[in-house]
Amino acid sequence: MTSSDLWSRETAERYDAGETETSSPAVLGPTVDFLAELAGDGRALEFAIGTGRVGVPLRERGVPVVGIELSEHMAAVLRRKVDEDTLPVTIGDMATTVVPGGFTLVYLVYNTISNLLTQDEQVECFRNAARHLEPGGRFVIELGVPPLRFLPPGQVAVPFDVSERHLGFDTFDLVEQLLVSHHFSRDGGGDDDGNGNGDDGRYRRSHSRHRYAWPAELDLMARIAGLEPERRVADWDGSPFTQDSGKHISVWRKPA
Repeated sequence: MTSSDLWSRETAERYDAGETETSSPAVLGPTVDFLAELAGDGRALEFAIGTGRVGVPLRERGVPVVGIELSEHMAAVLRRKVDEDTLPVTIGDMATTVVPGGFTLVYLVYNTISNLLTQDEQVECFRNAARHLEPGGRFVIELGVPPLRFLPPGQVAVPFDVSERHLGFDTFDLVEQLLVSHHFSRDGGGDDDGNGNGDDGRYRRSHSRHRYAWPAELDLMARIAGLEPERRVADWDGSPFTQDSGKHISVWRKPA
C-alpha cells in the first residue's frame, strides 16, 4: 500500500457521472490521438487506469492496453465496460506493481502522480515506468502546474471551480509541498422543496490529498530513472507550454 488515498465503492460508482466533460469527444479525441501515436505498433500500460476513461477508448483505437489500479472498486466499474481478456488490469500501486511484458508506452493522466504523497514514491513511479518500457519507449504524464502565483502572502486557499453544481478550492501546505482539493458537489437526490426538479439543494462534501511537483522536478525524477526528456506541451492538442500554462503533458524517452 502506498500513501495514495484508496477510492471507495461509493466514490467509484459516481466517478464517471462527475467526469462528463473530461470524457467528451472534444477532450478524449486529442488525448487518444496523442497516446496512440506514441504507442505505435506496441502495447500501452496505464498507471492508475481507474474506470477506463482513457484506457478503454485507446484500446478501441486498436492499441493493446494493460492497466494497474489501486482501487478494486474503480477496476470493477471498468470491468463493466470491457472484459479482462480485452483489457487486463492488475490490482496494485503504480510505484511498485510489475506486470509481464514490455511496452512502447506507459502513461499517467489527470494529475494522478500527485496521489503519491511523498517524493520518494513519485521517484519510484518513474522507476517503475522505466522498468516496463522497451528501449525507445515513452513515459507520459499529464499534470497541473501548481497555482501558487494565485496565493498572496498569508493565504493558503485557491478556488479552481465556482459553478452552479460544484464549488472547488485547494488548500496548500507550502513546506511539505502538499495540497488538499476540497469539493462541494450538488448532486440532487430529492425534491424537498417541491419544485419538481429533483434537487433538494444539498451539497456533498469530499476532499483528496495530493503532492504537487514542478515540471523541472519531474525531469529530475526522470533522470534518476534513466529517462530522457523528449517533449513538453500545454495540452493534448500539442499547444506550446508557456509560463502561463495551467498544466503540461510531458514525455520522456527510454534510451534505445
